[in-house]
Amino acid sequence: MYDSSLLRSVQKPGRYSGGEYGQIIKDKEKVKARFAFCFPDSYEIGMSNLGMRILYGVLNQSDDVWCERVFAPWQDMTAKLREKNILLTAHESGDNVRDFDFLGFTLQYEMCYTNILNVLELSGIPLKAEDRGEEFPIVIGGGPCAVNPEPIAEFFDLFNIGEGEEMLPEIVALYIKMKESGATKKEFLLEAARTISGVYVPSLYDVEYNEDGTIKSYKPNAEGVPTSVKKRIVADLDTMYFPEAVVMPYLETVQDRIMLEVFRGCIRGCRFCQAGMIYRPVREKSPETLLRQAKCIYEATGYEEISLTSLSISDYTKLPELTDGLIEWTNEKKVNLSLPSLRIDSFTKELMEKVASVRASSITFAPEAGTQRLRDVINKNVTEEDLMRSASIAFGSGKEQVKLYFMNGLPTETDEDIEGIAKLAKATIEQFYATPGHSRRAPGVTVSVSCFVPKPFTPFQWEAQDTVDELVRKQQYLRTCITDRKIKYHHHDARVSHIEAVLALGDRRLSKALLLAHERGFGFDAWDEYFDAEAWMKVFADSGIDTAFYANRRRADDEVLPWDIIDVGVTKEFLLREKKKAYEEKTTPSCREQCSGCGANCLGGKDTCCPNSKK
Repeated sequence: MYDSSLLRSVQKPGRYSGGEYGQIIKDKEKVKARFAFCFPDSYEIGMSNLGMRILYGVLNQSDDVWCERVFAPWQDMTAKLREKNILLTAHESGDNVRDFDFLGFTLQYEMCYTNILNVLELSGIPLKAEDRGEEFPIVIGGGPCAVNPEPIAEFFDLFNIGEGEEMLPEIVALYIKMKESGATKKEFLLEAARTISGVYVPSLYDVEYNEDGTIKSYKPNAEGVPTSVKKRIVADLDTMYFPEAVVMPYLETVQDRIMLEVFRGCIRGCRFCQAGMIYRPVREKSPETLLRQAKCIYEATGYEEISLTSLSISDYTKLPELTDGLIEWTNEKKVNLSLPSLRIDSFTKELMEKVASVRASSITFAPEAGTQRLRDVINKNVTEEDLMRSASIAFGSGKEQVKLYFMNGLPTETDEDIEGIAKLAKATIEQFYATPGHSRRAPGVTVSVSCFVPKPFTPFQWEAQDTVDELVRKQQYLRTCITDRKIKYHHHDARVSHIEAVLALGDRRLSKALLLAHERGFGFDAWDEYFDAEAWMKVFADSGIDTAFYANRRRADDEVLPWDIIDVGVTKEFLLREKKKAYEEKTTPSCREQCSGCGANCLGGKDTCCPNSKK
């Protein structure tokens, strides 16, 4: 463990002290493999991540494995560790991370990539996989950003593609078996790639480029390695491991509540949304399982709020049964019920009444675009009438503040679409006064606008992002369109979105830019106080990287994409059909209305979104 003098010298020493209630301690002399699981952001963010909680518990189910937690140290602690030449340690044992068998990173967003390099350096581990000998941990990446692992491929030994609850224990079990037989790291990686579905080992693939800088091919360089790596899913969520007792943080975290995962996947098919594509097919948990898990976690933690998590909670087919079952005991215990990710077109008075105990006076909806034409382009499948009906329900139930989420820079967007955002916000204000029984307080609408970032495995993966100048122009234009003081307007930094697009759509050549960014002290780039756009652009320029090639270039339909080595189940043919329909301003019905043949049901899964289609 870090000594007390070091902890007293930094902000929030509870980030590093360990010893939390519920942590798992094992005898390290008796386990056969040690796994350091790192969330490459602050402790408060990482301890809120449900995926980390699940995989921590899954790995520790085995008597042969001890999984411990690691987080990116905040900048003050980073400086102290470097100044005193102290290596980064794991929370449970206080042992150096470099002494573990595995170091696993969950990759939740692209702007954390520099934190990954900082964690490696602070652990005394060579940054590039090719420079690590047998004495260093095997470095694994997983999570949503792993669907395009290429920008960070040189730093990882292997990637988990898809859901890790079954795959990660298989990897560790194979490692234990081969370690006991005297196999080398290289032999283990080759065997894992050959025998475990969902494992991608970048060093086993060679990349060729065309003269224009596009990719010519990906080719395996060893026998028995798959030509593409298929995503793993958990077929039955009811039988999947779920942590019914959790590690209780010392500090207030971003999600200080029970997070109850209701289902995975999405039936909607918004054309900009990566999560809605890569988490297919839809698989639901039964209300019985969820009610049991909620009560167990409450009794173990005493949290005062339950948040039902999914991509679109109102699409859960058994939502009335679940909420009724929860309310039977949460009202008595004074536990609030939170239903985030509610769709405008499925928001009801009954739902509003069930969340009436939540103290917040605001509610959030995501129209995403300001006109029906553009909502059809992105396949949002909601109307202005849907929004007004939902706002009226909220206002009639005592809410007085509404938050509306939009994007700018969407494909085919015009200034008329931008102006439509202001008109929709104004109409929401007017709806407040038209609603009987509304609050006597003045209403307010907050308009929050993010910048469109093309993402892999979406129908818009071939699209060009607007330039930073054009995104800023659109942001300024919208500000001139908003004239009502009851409407507040916030927008994301277009420069962050530009760099996010480069990292999301990039290939292996970006590693040199990330290395240079690390050498220049970058870190916590997702945080406004540490993000430096000019410094990032200088890093790209000094690395010979043309950011417009990755972010602002429209790709040909037949271009080999950096993520083509990965198979998430959703076919390229489906994505191309959806892109074509976007330009025709045609919508696609939800998976429950009609199967659109996306291909994801080939992955299997119990009670999938389209149970009558071929699997």
